[in-house]
Amino acid sequence: MQHRIDPKIDCVFKALLGSEENRNLLIHFLNAMLRTDLSAPITYVDILNPYNDKELIGDKLSIVDIKARDRHGRIYQVEIQMLYYSNLPARIIYNWCDIYSQQLKAGQDYLLLKPTYSIWLLAENLIKDDGDYEHKIKLRDDQGRVLFEHGGIYLLELPKFAAERIKTEEERWLKLFKDGEQLDDSALPSWMNTDEMRQAMNTLSAFSEKERNYYAYQARQEYLREQRTIRLEWEQARQQEQTARQEWQHALQEKDAALQEKDAALHEKNIAVQERDAIVQERDAIVQERDAIVQEKDAIVQEKDAALQEKNAALQEKNAALQEKNAALQEKNTIVQEKDAIVQERDAITQERDAIVQRIAEKTEVMVRKLHHLGLGTAEIAQITDMTEVEIAALLAK
Repeated sequence: MQHRIDPKIDCVFKALLGSEENRNLLIHFLNAMLRTDLSAPITYVDILNPYNDKELIGDKLSIVDIKARDRHGRIYQVEIQMLYYSNLPARIIYNWCDIYSQQLKAGQDYLLLKPTYSIWLLAENLIKDDGDYEHKIKLRDDQGRVLFEHGGIYLLELPKFAAERIKTEEERWLKLFKDGEQLDDSALPSWMNTDEMRQAMNTLSAFSEKERNYYAYQARQEYLREQRTIRLEWEQARQQEQTARQEWQHALQEKDAALQEKDAALHEKNIAVQERDAIVQERDAIVQERDAIVQEKDAIVQEKDAALQEKNAALQEKNAALQEKNAALQEKNTIVQEKDAIVQERDAITQERDAIVQRIAEKTEVMVRKLHHLGLGTAEIAQITDMTEVEIAALLAK
């Protein structure tokens, strides 16, 4: 064979299974793939869209699937799919539904519908999270019961097929489509030693030896390469877009985090202001309490002063009486002693007042240090405490 040929290339694939001269290969292929779902082997099919090598160059093989009908009216579709894309599952389902629905013409009864089998050979995996290469898809309920036995969709993922020893005709066909491009017609492996495989190899050889057919084969290969390149570029562009979107989302998250940090800082500042206001209120209360104590003490002092004035007046009277009568000296001494007692009592009141003033000074010092710890300057603290900045600086320097 002059050139090695990949049987998955659509023009080769259709010549292999869709040409009138290879009708027996299509029948053999269908029996191999559907062996467990057919009540009896297929013996004849009518190819509804037979392969014509004249359309290779002119029409570029625009219709690449193979459709056939057997003697019982059952319809078969066989298609090769070289490239995966996201809407491929929708296309597979739509094709099956379209073929199934086209059986009826206007006014015809549903009883005329026949089973429809759609077989897809996939050169790239469609179901990513499953290791099985074969998938039979039918209409079933959630308990696995089939709604209607009228064919189905059969997906065969060639990359997952890995059988080394061929045991069934299905495996033989899958092996051919997966490894066919590596075959040499002068040294075929033992699994190719059947009439059907030798006939299939002759079809591949015809594409290799006939210049016109090989030109069409190369054109289809080049088209697939272009499609792969376009898909790769599209996937790269989508990946770049996703990366840009992720970067934008990350920047947005960072911005949100910064805003949250700003809100937290503002919240902390509000708490500090509230604490400062509470301290100011506490200070005002202390000042009011201090003023009340001072007023009370002043009243006491005034009362004592009034009493002292009265006693002084009495003393003056006694002194006057002493001048008149020496006998009154004893009484005057008594009055002097009483005055001394009053003075001692006043001194005690004064000491008590000093102690109160000292406590007020200590509370004021605590308040000043707390305001300084909150970050207030001496000027701000002076406005709150009625102290001078020099006094505040001296207090904080202790």
